[in-house]
Formats: sequence, C-alpha cells, structure tokens
Amino acid sequence: MSLRSHYCGELSAALVGKTVTLAGWTHRRRDHGGVIFIDLRDREGLAQVVCDPDRPEAFRVAEQARGEYVLKVTGAVRRRPEGTVNPELASGEVEVLAHAVEVLNASAPPPFQLDDDNLSENTRLTYRVLDLRREPMQRNLRLRYRVAMAVRRYLDAQGFLDIETPMLTRSTPEGARDYLVPSRVHPGEFFALPQSPQLFKQLLMVAGFDRYYQIVRCFRDEDLRADRQPEFTQIDVETSFLDENEIQRLMEGLMRSVFQEVLGVALAEPFARLSYTEALARYGSDKPDLRVALELTELTELMKSVEFKVFRAAAEMPGGRVAALRLPGGELTRKEIDDYTQFVAIYGAKGLAYIKVNDPGRGAEGLQSPIVKFLPAPVLGEILSRTKAQAGDLIFFGADKAKIVNDALGALRARLGHDRGLVAQGWRPLWVVDFPMFEWDEEEKRWAAMHHPFTSPKDGHEDLLAADPGRALSKGYDMVLNGWEIGGGSVRIHRAEVQSKVFAALGISAQEARRKFGFLLDNLQYGAPPHGGIAFGLDRIVALMAGTESIRDVIAFPKTQRAQCLLTRAPSPVDEKQLRELGLRLREPPKA
Repeated sequence: MSLRSHYCGELSAALVGKTVTLAGWTHRRRDHGGVIFIDLRDREGLAQVVCDPDRPEAFRVAEQARGEYVLKVTGAVRRRPEGTVNPELASGEVEVLAHAVEVLNASAPPPFQLDDDNLSENTRLTYRVLDLRREPMQRNLRLRYRVAMAVRRYLDAQGFLDIETPMLTRSTPEGARDYLVPSRVHPGEFFALPQSPQLFKQLLMVAGFDRYYQIVRCFRDEDLRADRQPEFTQIDVETSFLDENEIQRLMEGLMRSVFQEVLGVALAEPFARLSYTEALARYGSDKPDLRVALELTELTELMKSVEFKVFRAAAEMPGGRVAALRLPGGELTRKEIDDYTQFVAIYGAKGLAYIKVNDPGRGAEGLQSPIVKFLPAPVLGEILSRTKAQAGDLIFFGADKAKIVNDALGALRARLGHDRGLVAQGWRPLWVVDFPMFEWDEEEKRWAAMHHPFTSPKDGHEDLLAADPGRALSKGYDMVLNGWEIGGGSVRIHRAEVQSKVFAALGISAQEARRKFGFLLDNLQYGAPPHGGIAFGLDRIVALMAGTESIRDVIAFPKTQRAQCLLTRAPSPVDEKQLRELGLRLREPPKA
C-alpha cells in the first residue's frame, strides 16, 4: 500500500472534501494556542496541515513533531479561511485537516534552517543531503532532468543512437591531466578515466553508426573554478557525412528545441556567427556576451606614430595590440577606476590608461587624462572619431601583447556591462567559427593544437600546415550563449595524408603518434567516412537556465574548488593492503 495518495504540491481546490494521504518532511511547525499548523514538504512543494485537539491522537503526535521529522498525514482537504490564501504556493488555496498523523522517522536537529538564504558554500557542501532538500536545489535538479530528457527526445527524433563508451581506457593526451586507475591484474599498468569520448566516438563513425550521442561523465585533473569540475557531464554528439554547416544547423535545432520545451523560450534563428578573429577584434574574447552593448576599437596602426612609449612599444611589438573600450556616460570616481585597474591586472595588464571626454568638440582641452599631453591632436581626434565618443564618455585603453589586451579588455567589457546596466535581457546565441588550427606554446616553443590533433583544416589550408602553420584555419566551431561557451566541436580528419601533415606541424613523430594514438590510426585506415561532431557542457547549459553563477548549484554532489567532496570526505587515504594488492608504494609528492 502506498504511503501517499498525493504530493503536497498537487493539492488544489479541486480536491476540497476529499480525503488524502501525504508523506514528507516537517518544514515548519507552529503552535497557535491549541491548534498546531505543520507545513509539510515533499519534492513537489508545501501543504499546510491543521492539527486540531478534536483529533487527540493526531494532535498528540503533532505536538512531538519537530523540524525535518518524516510524517505521514491523512486528512480532509478544505479551503483556507478567507484572508489566509497563500498565492505563492501551488497548494495555497487549501489546507488539510489532519485525521491521523504518524511519525515515520524522527530527525536530529538540522545544522541550519532550510530556508536560510545566507549559508556558506562549505556548509552547503558538507551537509549536501540537507542542502538538496532546499527548494532552489530541488528546482535546479528537476530542471537538469528536463533538459536531459529534452535533449534525448530531439536527438532520438533525428535518428541518433545512444551508445556507451568505456570509463576505463588508455591514457591519451587531451590537454589536461588524466585521472589514473591502477590495474591489479596488470601490475605497473594503468587505466585512465576519459577526459571525453573523443577517440571512441570517431571509432563509432568508422564502425558505421553515423549518428551517435551520449550524455556522459568526463574527468579532467585540472585547476578548478566556478564553471569547472574534476568530473562533469557532456552531451556528446558525432555524425558522418555532414559538413560543418549541416552539423551546426542540426545542433542549433537541438538548442532551440531544448529552450522551447524547457523554458518556453524561442532562440534566434539562425544563430549569429562570428569568426574567431572578428570575435577577438571586437570583443576581446572568443566567447563574447553579445548582450553587452560595448565593443573594442582597434588602434594598433594609429599608435605606431606616437611618442607615448607605452602605446608605441605595444603597437610595434610582434603580436602586440593597442585597443580602446568606450564606456558611454562613464561617470566613474577615481576609486572606481582604481578598482577596475586592479581587476585588469588579474589578466596581466600593467595598468589601465583612460581619457574622460568632457567636450569632444574642443579637442585636447575637452579631454581629461594624464596621457592626453603625450598624444598629438590628430591622434586624439582619430580616437574620438573611431570610438564615436560623446560628452560624458570614458575611454579605456589596453596596450601590450594581443593576448593580454584581449583578455584584459574583454573581461573589463563584460564587467562594465554588468556593473553599469548595459546588459540586454534575453538570450543571445552565437557560433564562433574559423578557429586557428594551432596556437604557439611559449614554454615548449612549438605549435600546439587549438582544439585537438584530429581537427580538420579548412579546405585549401592543407598546404599551410607545413608552409605557415600559424595561418592555417580549422573546421572547428564553438557555440556561445550569453558569454559562456556551452559547446565546442569540429569536423575531424578522415584522410591519412592530412593527419600526417598535422602531426608533423605539431612536432609529433610517426613513432610518437603510433604510441599515443595507434588504435585510432589503425582503424581510420579502414574506410573512415567524413565525420564531425560537438560536445555540449550539460552543467553549463543548466546553470545558465537556472540563473546561477556556479555549475556546483546544478550538480547533485559536486566537488569544491580544491577537488574535494566535503560530504564523503573524498579523496581519502587507503589502507596498506589495498596498495600492496596494486603493487604501489606512496612517496612524497614533488614540492610546488
């Protein structure tokens, strides 16, 4: 026999006069001079239970109930008295007059009130089970479930097959450290937990499963932040016989379907598109938030003619950049400017030059800044013209290596947009395309794959792989939403001769390629079809939809920024017997 007939949140005026049985937790208990009110909570919401002395046994049990006691309540649904309706509750029109109350389990006093909005994250993660009872977390995880189901329905309708790939696999380089699992059966050898199913999904394409997907757990041992976890979830997709434009159209359809089904939101059709180069030039970021109505202005060539050393040195530096960012109506205090200067220092900027525009029609006399005296009138006029500066605006400048300028001004653009109310409402999806094949690794002094070494070059760029790798563009693409990269993918290399050229550009010898990727290369030779795909971050998508800053708020049992689980106290030591079975002995880790 079921312990409940209805969920608390399902009660409504349609049930008035009916007898119901509820089961849940005591959210609040209030004794009003002879009548006890209990707010009973389950996953669907709250219901008000009234315990009257006329039912002495039910009343006696209700007197004993305390916070988080598990109760079973049987009673009659009735309308609430006039003036006591609670419009914020789904069940707010009615209450239950208890006929019987049973304590299914008592509870120790909880360490915090579940409706406390000021809990520290450490407290929430230590007592995660109780935190998960809170309405925001219940709402977030229900949202996550609905997103996952919407993804499955769309991909199933498009002919995709859900195919599992191994969790214990070979260690292969994918940009982050692997989590290693020692093998007891093969002493001295290790499995790795997959950073992604990348190689296996390519093998599935060779095997003829031309539309694959998986909602899959991935693992990366890397430095953490709000949008990273050591274990995270991808919506992993791969297709055969589609070019990048067809894949993008299919995946646009996926995101539009998910947002429409889950939030009732119609995303733009088609999505906006920017090349990687244009995104950096205009926004300083390859994942720009298009809701922020601010753009960078290019000044590098202009500054090659000035005597101001900071700007000229950056303009003449190989790979240098000088750019401006106009803040309309930028009435900032000196302290606010100093705070923003400290902010851009996080990204390597050595300072934050600025010009306050008081009256653009008066030339240098209408401008206020320590740097105005170092810039000739024609240059100042050109800055005002290019930035379209108006009276009351503030112009910030970045001058350094292009990466530092892009990182600093790109982050400042987003920060100013949010601080100054320059963020439009709604959702602004974007494809960023035409990524470079390679990026220069300053430490290793060699080219590294910007995506991974199996990303295909754009048609006509194969010859650049040897002649000029820095100019070669790829068939890689990212999907960006409101400043978050939510998906990244590419068309893959399926021809051996092109793969060999990419390995050569990366300085990977034939022997090293075979050692690292032999099982993939062996199978690509058996008629690999043209194929490509994408991986979406499910955690990021749900966090965006939920309006939370951290993906930890949409994962049931996340890790901290130090990759620890405060609930289970993992990671933890293991006993000597387990180590001996694995043939392992602990040694002191290298000092940082």
